[in-house]
Amino acid sequence: MKTLISLLCVTSFALLAGCNTVKGMGQDLQKAGEKIENSVKK
Repeated sequence: MKTLISLLCVTSFALLAGCNTVKGMGQDLQKAGEKIENSVKK
């Protein structure tokens, strides 16, 4: 269980570091959602 929690923490920090900010992560998620929406419309 500790290994799973540690892995989730490391993954979360890596994602946040890649986006630099929480705002950046929100923008990335929004862009991904738009791409999914566009592919569904086609």
